[in-house]
Amino acid sequence: MSTHELYTNDPGETVWPVPASGNARFSWEYDGGRERLLALYQKGKDKQWDGAKRIDWDIEVDPYDPLGTPDEALPLHGTRHWAKLTERDRGELRRHYSAWNFSQFLHGEQGAMVCAARIVESVPDLDAKFYSATQTMDEARHAEIFGRFLHEKIGMLYPINDSLQGLLGDTLRDSRWDMPYLGMQVLIEGLALAAFGMIRDTTNKPLPKQILAYVMQDEARHVAFGRMALRDYYKQLSDAELREREEFVIEGCYLMRDRLRGVEVLENFGISRVEAEEFSERSEFLALFRKLLFSRIVPCVKDIGLWGERLQKAYLDMGVFEMGNSNLDLLMSQDEEIAEALDRERFAAEEEQRVAEVAEAITEGAGA
Repeated sequence: MSTHELYTNDPGETVWPVPASGNARFSWEYDGGRERLLALYQKGKDKQWDGAKRIDWDIEVDPYDPLGTPDEALPLHGTRHWAKLTERDRGELRRHYSAWNFSQFLHGEQGAMVCAARIVESVPDLDAKFYSATQTMDEARHAEIFGRFLHEKIGMLYPINDSLQGLLGDTLRDSRWDMPYLGMQVLIEGLALAAFGMIRDTTNKPLPKQILAYVMQDEARHVAFGRMALRDYYKQLSDAELREREEFVIEGCYLMRDRLRGVEVLENFGISRVEAEEFSERSEFLALFRKLLFSRIVPCVKDIGLWGERLQKAYLDMGVFEMGNSNLDLLMSQDEEIAEALDRERFAAEEEQRVAEVAEAITEGAGA
């Protein structure tokens, strides 16, 4: 079935052309490079995997409760509309919210793929080009996986959120080679990582847990790459140039905080935008979710050297300033370990099943 037929709202034209500016840069220095970055490139090669094989797509998913979402997490819970919903209506609401979340993940991953390819083209150093090439493949795999989950397991998609599309467009239109790093690696992927982690750690459904754990394992490398490249480069910039980047970060963070609420879902249930925004704003779960969305962004921004007075004030206003002290390396190592532990559990269980089947076959053969 065509993806267009699964959208809840008409996404418009199937292709979104974004005019890109800036230079493609070639490097004729093929020897050497930064050891840390080349080690990350080697890890990127070693850790490639096939989403069609590593993920157990035979696991059944209830499209009306794909993530095991509790009632309290739904913004309509506790409002005058909630009591009017039948159990099927509430299941449909869960389906829509899951479709909205994973659709934004899908669109974001395609954006990450395009930005990674852009980095290959525009970054001046060959070691960074090498790593970005592996990341482009990673992002293609992620888009493939999220697309398959939406098509086969939920059967519904949402168009890209206006704010996400706006930030992605701003990132790609900027001619400075570091902006795809800053807009995508730090802001969009940092926000996505936090959202992935919240769902990964709270869902009781095995398929989305697998998908998110394995994607996050890749993203841990991507964030490390962005931090290395930008930390080195931003040490060379003037105060004025750093302020320009900080303004971009401030604007992007407010945009994502205030707009990524899933209001489009409630509008599809006949609720006005004004009331939908009010319910989303009053939801304790969504308030916590919006705050935790910055758990990966704030420490990364601080680490790369964008920590001016205006940026700090903005994070104080958002109530996320203290997240600047989070240990980003620890978070990333935990992402790696969760994925590896999931593999060990899954494959140990499969091995036990194979051993039992062999033993049963031997027993039946002996008794024949």
